[in-house]
Order: sequence, then structure tokens, then C-alpha cells
Amino acid sequence: MDFLTIIPLLIALPLLFVALILFIPILKVLFAKFVDNNGYAPVEGTVFGQFLYYHHLYDYQTQVAKKLPTYRLIGLTHSEISTTDMRNAEHILKTSFDKYAKGRHLRENVSDLWGDGIFAADGDKWRQQRKLASYEFSTRVLRDFSCSVFRKTAAKLTHLVSELAVSGQAIDLHDLFMKSAMESIFKVGFGIDLNCLDWNNNDEGTNVTKAFDDANEMMNLRFFDPLWKLKRFLNIGSEASLKKNIKVVDKFIYNIISTKKKLLEMNQNPNVKEDILSRFLVESEKNPETMGAGYLRDIILNFLLAGKDTTANTLSWFFYMLCKNPLIQEKVAQEVINNTCSEPNYANFDDFTTTITDATLEQMHYLHAALTETLRLYPVVPMDGRCAQVDDILPDGHKVKKGDEVYYLSYAMGRMPYIWGEDAEEFRPERWLLDGVFQPESSFKFISFHAGPRICLGKEFAYRQMKILSISLIRYFRFKLADDAQDATYRTTFTLHLKGGLHVCATPRTT
Repeated sequence: MDFLTIIPLLIALPLLFVALILFIPILKVLFAKFVDNNGYAPVEGTVFGQFLYYHHLYDYQTQVAKKLPTYRLIGLTHSEISTTDMRNAEHILKTSFDKYAKGRHLRENVSDLWGDGIFAADGDKWRQQRKLASYEFSTRVLRDFSCSVFRKTAAKLTHLVSELAVSGQAIDLHDLFMKSAMESIFKVGFGIDLNCLDWNNNDEGTNVTKAFDDANEMMNLRFFDPLWKLKRFLNIGSEASLKKNIKVVDKFIYNIISTKKKLLEMNQNPNVKEDILSRFLVESEKNPETMGAGYLRDIILNFLLAGKDTTANTLSWFFYMLCKNPLIQEKVAQEVINNTCSEPNYANFDDFTTTITDATLEQMHYLHAALTETLRLYPVVPMDGRCAQVDDILPDGHKVKKGDEVYYLSYAMGRMPYIWGEDAEEFRPERWLLDGVFQPESSFKFISFHAGPRICLGKEFAYRQMKILSISLIRYFRFKLADDAQDATYRTTFTLHLKGGLHVCATPRTT
């Protein structure tokens, strides 16, 4: 295509988009008046109108949902239905599971990064990955090995916090949690030692982590930007940055695959084949045409997204809430002190973490409640959904056309008074306790780990990791925000990243 030919298009499309955004209020009125709402969810606006609220999107969705538990946004080719109704969530995720899929629209938007990994796959590819991963997560070998890795990582993290605390420096806990989670998922999931917590002076480690997070943020933008395909074609703006970041990530991941293959060839110990990547490598040898290096790359990136972001983001929000609620922090600390050795050795953090057994974790009801309360308010995935494969009717009576997407708003659901009571937006771990014992809720009410056949396989895996790291840090230190006036916010991306880091001061508990 001649460049002069597309100049008018380059000028017209952005102007059209700006006009669309500016006239959203008028469009909303027109849609409400002229779009046939008979049996369909009420129209709140257009998909692209969410650009107006993009940097606080999930709070905007929360405010809308308080007035309209189920509402519709008009897109260029289909409608998007957003809901906080638990019945609707159960319907698309379980009751009518076969009527809904990830869908073409999602795969088109995320395939450049996620490929055919478990979060984007449907059908046989999803079932194959789910089966192998399910087997891995169910083994006692993985449970014992993962706990050993988590204890070592917790000791290393606590030692690092101790050094920074002594120096009087403010500590970015979010950065440390991201590195420790990445180190753990690569060791447990792929049998690779990354030593991420030693990456302070390692440009590759810093660049890969940043590239992965930035790529996810830019890819998420595609769902709200009607011009993303044009940007990709011209290799400009967010799409140019996305392409650059994916290149950095791919180089790193393909090197991991190559390294793992060499380790398997060199090591005859059968235990080395117990990690997730090894199992998929064995399968790829059986089916080289369908499970090549590209497919393995997709699997690694999807498990990296699940393993890193789930624990690191939740721990960041958890410690933020503890800093904002010092009385709750002390309640958690008292439970930790009561159930661990009374005089921890500051000279050897490894000795302390080895005393954190399964029995210890099972006694931590208040800690478990506080982590769960964090996930209720700050779910790892703030919104998720499915695409209707056939016409359908939701339990609340609203119609869905084939091709429509139905999103359940996890972030908003955690703040709905009709689900959690009038104190829904209050951080109150006690809501999960009965006579001091943790009481779980339905996965369609507490939907942070998804629900139905695609429920998160690593739920217990994540809780163990978060508890071990929390116990080690809270036993040794009190935490407060470096800036008491700090109000944390999020990056608008697939997972609820804490924006700008979590800068805290740590004080040894002996003082």
C-alpha cells in the first residue's frame, strides 16, 4: 500500500475515534432510547467509551454495577455484557459451560503473547494442558518440593529485607514479591534456578520482568482500542512497544526451553522430570508436529502469568492492607508468634523457615482469612468472561446472542453490598471466621480463583506460598508505609498489578 494513499486514513480514524469518545454521553442516551432492550441487559454505553475511565476502569465498573448488576456495552460487531450476579457467573462457568468459550475475539487480541496457552485455549488444547497440569498439581512430590522451595525463597527474601531495614532504606516490597514469585515458579514449574532475588544488578532479569508486565498491559489495551490493528500494521505506538517487549520475552523463554532440554539430556535422575515443563517436553517428543517449541513457549508464559502474578500481586495488596490497618497486622503477627518458635534466630533465617510445616500452616486461620479478604477486594484477575457459542438466556432473565461476550466483574463483585453486606468495601478478615475457624464461601461468591471446570489448579499452591512468605516476614518485622498518605492504585491490565510499587519501612520486632 502506497504511504500517500493511507495518509487520509491515518488522519480520519483518530479524529473519528476522538469524536466517538467525546460524544459518548449522547450515544448512551441514543442507545438507551433506540436499541431494542426487550429482554436484553440495559445499555450503559459503548465498549470504546471505557477509554474515558481506563485508568480507574474497575472502580468505574463497580459504580455502574451498584446501579445495574447486569449491563451491556455496544461494540462494533457484538455486545459485551458485564455482570456481578453470582447466578450469571455460575451459569457461564459451570451450568452452561459447553455453551461458552474463550472465543475468537479474545484469542485474536491475546495470541501474540499468550499464544495457545491454557488461559487462551479452548477445546482439545485446553483439555490436554489441563490434564497434564492437573496431574502435576495433585502429586505429593510437587507439594513437598514446592514447600521446600517456598521456605528457601522466604528465607532469602527475609534476609534481603533485613539488610535493607538495617540500612534504613525504604523497601519496595512489590518488586521483591515479583522477583521471589518468579524465582519460585521457575524452580517448581520448570526446574530452573533463576535466582531472581539476586537480580538487583542483573539487567536481563529486570528487563525480562518489566517486558512481560508491560506486554500484558499493552495487550489488555487492545480490548478498548479500535485502532490497535492499524497501529500493529504501521508498527507505531502501543503496538510497536508490545512487539518489542514480546521479542525480549520470547528470547528469554526459548533460552529456558533450550536449557531445560540440555539438563534433561545430561541428568539421568528420574526426579528431574517431575516438573511441569518436563512433562510437556516428554509429550512434545511424542507429538512433535503439534507440540513444537512455539507451543512450549505458550505453556511457559501462561504458567508464568499464573504463578508470578497470583502470589506477588496478592502479597503486595496484603501488606498494603496490613500497613493501612496496623491492628490487623498485629493480630496476624500474634497468631504467627503463637504458632511458631518464640525466639527466631536473626542470624539464620533458614532455620526458622524450616520450622514452618503443613501443621503450622493449618493453624493459621486468621492469616488465611486476611489473605482471602485481600483477594476478595483485590482479586488477581479483576474481570474475566466467556463468549456465547449459541443464543442463551442468563439466570437473571437477560438474553445473550451468539457471539456476545459475558464478563463477570470480580473486582466489583467483592464490593457489592448485596453480596457481602453493607461493609463490603471494608477490610475485615473476621467475616471469614466462625469461632476462630476459617469458613470458606462458594467459589461463585468468592470468585478470585475462578470457578467451574476451569477453576484455578494452583489455588492451594498459591495459599501455601503466600502463607510461608508472610509468616517469615511478619514474624521478624513490623511494616509501615514509607509515605503514610499513600493510597495505592492499580495498573489496568489482565491482572491487578499494584501501580508504582509498595514502598515500606521495616522495623525488627525485637525492638
